[in-house]
Amino acid sequence: MNVEIPSHVSDLATGLGAGVPYALKVLAGRLADDPDMGRPSGLPGILTVMVDGDVFEDCPDLAVGYIREPDRVVIRHVAPASFVEPEADAGEQEPEPAADPALTAVTVREVADAWHRVTRLLQHHAPDSYAALRPGARPAAVATVEDELGIRIPVELSALWLLTAGDDGVEGSGCLPGNRALMTLDAVVEVHRQQMDSQSQHEAAYADRPEDEPATVWKATWIPVVTRGPSDRTSGLYLDAETGYLGRWSRYNDDFVEELDTLVTYLEEAADMLEAPSLATRDKPGLVDGALVWLSSIDPGRESRWRPLAR
Repeated sequence: MNVEIPSHVSDLATGLGAGVPYALKVLAGRLADDPDMGRPSGLPGILTVMVDGDVFEDCPDLAVGYIREPDRVVIRHVAPASFVEPEADAGEQEPEPAADPALTAVTVREVADAWHRVTRLLQHHAPDSYAALRPGARPAAVATVEDELGIRIPVELSALWLLTAGDDGVEGSGCLPGNRALMTLDAVVEVHRQQMDSQSQHEAAYADRPEDEPATVWKATWIPVVTRGPSDRTSGLYLDAETGYLGRWSRYNDDFVEELDTLVTYLEEAADMLEAPSLATRDKPGLVDGALVWLSSIDPGRESRWRPLAR
């Protein structure tokens, strides 16, 4: 039985830990001998198998989803088992319910597919922007952010961080539409803390406000994920861990707008615009030397060197 590991799965596995690619190879050998070893998931044709990370060096416990066909097996998803089986917290009155492995598999695969489309184009057409992307974070680093924020990081954001832990940008421009940049994990914690402090100050200043007057400038479940630029933390996008939708934030609390995008649809649209620039509506991708630069927020000093991305 032939067992296939697609490139986006291999990329994600590398970000999970140095021992994960080897663990997948070992699992592939086992699946070749016993392709029915997994248990059915909530998705038609998808089987899930758990991998004990203690058997391998630098490898967390894993949840692996695969498709079994008559003549081959295709591994479609790999994620830390904690994504679907959260650790028990002795301080909680009620344990958090485990995530649906099938839904987790779909979400991780969608994020990985969209981000792979973005980075593939950067690698071939904008190598400077590609080089500015940080390597994926380790699961332990994501867990540290969870502890700092005091909330569980949504699966889609964890999956993205495991692929890349931020964008250092090129000449002040990130690779996302509007030249926005994916925030580093340290920046996420810092901005979240600043905004929570702002919320506390706002509540104190308006303690005597009428009950019907808005009192929220930031919620604990809002996770800042994208900034205006690699070194500009005055505004950006947050992911609401409760709703799964993005929203716009500003340090000055003057840009409070809910988006209709999820993180997955946001990344997919960015990939769509890069792959079909002539059909792009929200922004126009182009190149300045070896960097990706979006036209809507281009620095006037670079405009004369900007060329539309030809696909």
